Amino acid sequence: MTSVPTNVWSALEDDQVTTEAVTGILSQVHDDVWVASACVDRFLGDVEPQRALLSLGLSRTDRAIERCQSVVSLSNAPEDSSDSKRDVLASHFQNEPSEALLCHLRSVLLRRLDRLNTYIKMEEKFPQILEPGVNDAMEEWEDDPWGDAASSSELTTQTKHTKEIPISLPEFLQNDLLWSACELSSLGAFEALQILLHKHGAELWPKRFRVQDCIPEHIHPSLCKDILPAFDHSLQKEEICIADNWRNELDFSELPYTQQAIWCCLPPSTVILDADKKIDCLCIADPLTAEQLSNWYKSRVDYVISSTGMIDIALAVVQHGASQGLPLLDELGEELSLLSRLVYDAPQGSDLQDDWTLANWRSMDPLSVVRAYLVHSSPDTVVRDITSLVMPYLFVLEARAERAGTPDPLLPTRLLYDYILTTSLECVAAIFEASKPTLPSSQRVIRSDEDMAKLALACLYASDSLTEWSTMSNIFECLPVWDISRSGNNNEEAAETTIASLGAFVTPNTNQPPCTAQDLLLFFQPLPIASLSRALDVLDVHLESGEILSRWNSPAPLRWFLQSSNNVKEQQARANRMARRVGEKEDMLNGIEDWEWLLEDMWKLIGNGDNADTAGRGAFCLLSREEISRIFLSGLLSTGNFTIAKSMLYGPLQKLNLSPEIIEEVCLTSSHEFYDNASSGNYKSGDMKLAYDCLDVPPLSETIVKEKEFIEATSRISSFNIPSKPDFTLSPIEIRLTKDRLSLISRVISSNNDTYKHTQVLLDLVGKLGYQNDPVAEAKVLAMIADTALQAEDFSRAYENCERMVQTVTALRKASISTVDDEKFQGASEVCWIACFQLGRQQEFTDISRKMELLGHALEFCPSDKIHDVLTAWRKLESEEVQSREEKLQRKRSGEAVVVNSRGLNSIPSNVASSLRARLQDFHMPSPPLLSTPDAAALASRTFKTVTANFPFAVGHRGRSQYSDVDESTSLKSGGSRRSDVDDVSSQASRALSKGIGWLIGADEDL
Repeated sequence: MTSVPTNVWSALEDDQVTTEAVTGILSQVHDDVWVASACVDRFLGDVEPQRALLSLGLSRTDRAIERCQSVVSLSNAPEDSSDSKRDVLASHFQNEPSEALLCHLRSVLLRRLDRLNTYIKMEEKFPQILEPGVNDAMEEWEDDPWGDAASSSELTTQTKHTKEIPISLPEFLQNDLLWSACELSSLGAFEALQILLHKHGAELWPKRFRVQDCIPEHIHPSLCKDILPAFDHSLQKEEICIADNWRNELDFSELPYTQQAIWCCLPPSTVILDADKKIDCLCIADPLTAEQLSNWYKSRVDYVISSTGMIDIALAVVQHGASQGLPLLDELGEELSLLSRLVYDAPQGSDLQDDWTLANWRSMDPLSVVRAYLVHSSPDTVVRDITSLVMPYLFVLEARAERAGTPDPLLPTRLLYDYILTTSLECVAAIFEASKPTLPSSQRVIRSDEDMAKLALACLYASDSLTEWSTMSNIFECLPVWDISRSGNNNEEAAETTIASLGAFVTPNTNQPPCTAQDLLLFFQPLPIASLSRALDVLDVHLESGEILSRWNSPAPLRWFLQSSNNVKEQQARANRMARRVGEKEDMLNGIEDWEWLLEDMWKLIGNGDNADTAGRGAFCLLSREEISRIFLSGLLSTGNFTIAKSMLYGPLQKLNLSPEIIEEVCLTSSHEFYDNASSGNYKSGDMKLAYDCLDVPPLSETIVKEKEFIEATSRISSFNIPSKPDFTLSPIEIRLTKDRLSLISRVISSNNDTYKHTQVLLDLVGKLGYQNDPVAEAKVLAMIADTALQAEDFSRAYENCERMVQTVTALRKASISTVDDEKFQGASEVCWIACFQLGRQQEFTDISRKMELLGHALEFCPSDKIHDVLTAWRKLESEEVQSREEKLQRKRSGEAVVVNSRGLNSIPSNVASSLRARLQDFHMPSPPLLSTPDAAALASRTFKTVTANFPFAVGHRGRSQYSDVDESTSLKSGGSRRSDVDDVSSQASRALSKGIGWLIGADEDL
């Protein structure tokens, strides 16, 4: 009979067990131990079958409990002796092990029944969730034009409300209660958790803090206030939760001595603990003190902030604890309240900080907190933020200082002022707008008029801004105005001394860094109202000057006006910048009206001309009206607006009244600037054209003409593309910086093979380079041309240039006699005789008469110690001429007479001959060492090289290749052997000394 129901029962799955199955199958089994064990073995998900199962199991243990109670009562054990009762039961269980097992199973069933009742009550409080119906899912399609009315009505259903089951019944029955409590706590099922704690308080009370720690950090305390620790004011301890157990008394199987007896008799493997999932924790049975509870709330706050950063939840936790009267939480609540305003109420930027903690907050100094409140405040919100965020914080600081016994009534204003000194000018303007003296004192952010003036002066003079002039003016307009009488000289002198000291204070030096706004506030702090009023007057002038400078693209920070008030160089530099930088923007000056406006503004910056009020005058107070006009003209010319410059200088409405000398000086300076910046020497375009046209502005003068000619010369020289260095041609600035400008002519001649043919062009170029009417320069250039023609074997042009050079030197000699300027003549004659000598002894030049004429000029201008050398060449040429004439006589035997002057002077002009006679009569030539003297050609060549050493090309190279620098052992490089000519030098010189001089001074002898 028993086996059939047990087999059927064992074959059932848990989800197949129903109340009918319990009563219909399991109740038919007569074995109480088996039935009780079967009831303990099953965990069902439905409440009613589980209750039926537990009730059946308990009913099968009733007889065993009655027997055990009879055994204890019959043993006559004392009522108060648990040990005796335990021993009696243990002895009974030794004889009847099934009785021990039934007692144990009964305690398990009772525990599960209590939990089942708790679960049923908890289930009513499980959170509800909304399960949307079909029409909720398709709500946006209710007006579907493609749907018909019938289908739409079918979709209309009600939203379902279902329970969210955080713990299933089987889990709740077989797991440790602490695990279930922590699970409910972590899931936020606080109403169900409250029932669990209330019904099983005896077991869970010592473990309450473990359950509380499982409350999610983001949960607001108002949702779990019954779970959080509470404070009992009457006992000044933690409030103990009163348990409401399901049974007021323990069952016999749950009594301590019964449990002890069961544990003694049953093997450990048969003991059922209902603790598949357990959580270990530290049990605290005793209630905490007030201080301990406060510490718990503090640690909870730290945990909430560090894990979530939710300052509002942490504040609510503190407020919950403080509302119960717990000590030491007020100050923490203050800090969290202030911190929450920073996190939630203060304006936030894109760099939102999400890791605010109490440690961060406590590490910040008060000024950093104020800046953190206002770091993202705009000019539109800064006043509101100061009122709602900063001022409460400052009042809390003041109250704390008073509680600490160190009152500091100036603390709020000091911190506020520190912020104002470091914030933007726009925010400062908004704060000053809300602090106008016309507003009621209670509504003003800054309530002291003197403090407003000091803060404004410190902020403005410490600012580096170059663009916020309207904002600065708005700040100034909010400042107070004092009616200060200036009749007393002492007050005026004190004010001026203050301004002068301020100028020195803001000027940086090597000993101190640039002053900050805080430094300036310290400077202004002790000043009386009279000095402050004077400083504000100066500030007004400086603001106006700053706006003018900014208008013309040359702004300066306000402190510059203090630094430059006694520095004329600084003012000159700023005026130059103002006059020149306006041209950098094309849309800044559109006509003469704008330039006249600029000039008027520059004059305005001079100030009122009160020399006793230097600091109060304009930015250019140390400059005169004439100097400003001069600087203005320079700036105007630098833009190339020469027509406007002429109109303002010479027009009917003359704006610039400058002397011709100043105009010329300024125009020359501007022209030089254009010239030096020119990349091309062509004066028809670019900066060089500007340099040339700029010289049309002043009246024409010798200096202007020379400068224009120099520009024309530069343009002409640049057209030859003279190389300067690899891949670069000679630039204009290099032309100007050339010290010896004649070297430029030599480079021009060398740059082209035909340049030497244009003698007059080259001489004109010499004049434009600054050598106008300079015979020495002309002679040197003619020598260059002659030498170049000689190298090109263009003897005709070489002769013409030598003749022209002789004429120039002759004229210079006549002039030097009258002016006693012999030095120039010596330089020119040195070049002249050498050039004539070089060409006169040139073998390829076949015109003997011209050659003798040239040698005659060489004799005329050469130094005394060179006459012997020139005569040597002369005698040689004379011999050639005599031989030539004899050949002509032989050819003309027709009887035609040919008159020949044996002295050879017929080829020399009469004036040259007379000059030679005069020189030779006074000349006492020493007897030369005929056999040891060097070749005359070599001597002349060396002398010519010395004189023309400044020529960049090698003058006379062709002469060197054919006739010069030849010693007794050297053969000629071209033109045949000249050895016989060289050997005749000594003999010819000897004859010239013995008898040639005689006919040179006038002795007539026929051939």
